Amino acid sequence: MKKLLPPHNLSVAEVARQEGISDATLYAWRKQAKSGGAAVPGDQTLTDNWSADARLSVVIETATFSEIELSEYCRGKGLYPQQVKAWKAACLAGQQNTRVQHQAERDQAKADKKRIRQLERELNRKEKALAEAAALLVLRKKLNAYWDDDSEDN
Repeated sequence: MKKLLPPHNLSVAEVARQEGISDATLYAWRKQAKSGGAAVPGDQTLTDNWSADARLSVVIETATFSEIELSEYCRGKGLYPQQVKAWKAACLAGQQNTRVQHQAERDQAKADKKRIRQLERELNRKEKALAEAAALLVLRKKLNAYWDDDSEDN
């Protein structure tokens, strides 16, 4: 598993070839490590391409670290302290933006309700027009049937 992680960042296929282990086994081990909360980058070779879960895991894991501990942790994982700090800032910014996102969702829901009401009114109008057209056709058929019957009697 260490070969899949930084600083090596080898692919699953490369490690499987080197170690003589099947790909499926390595994928299962990586999945277990992810579910256990370990910061596993997945298939990505660059630390900037780590998943959001892996980044959040690193941020949580390093939240209480001093600068020295953070630097040591980053060396072990193949990261830079600046990356971890940037990830932390992004997490905090995401939390601050939730209020803005909720407001945008409320505005969108309001606009959607207005559009739905407008479409329902239009649908009702068209249904009434269709019913009127159908009634006129039925009356026209009855009238034609009446006049055709009358002409045969004369």
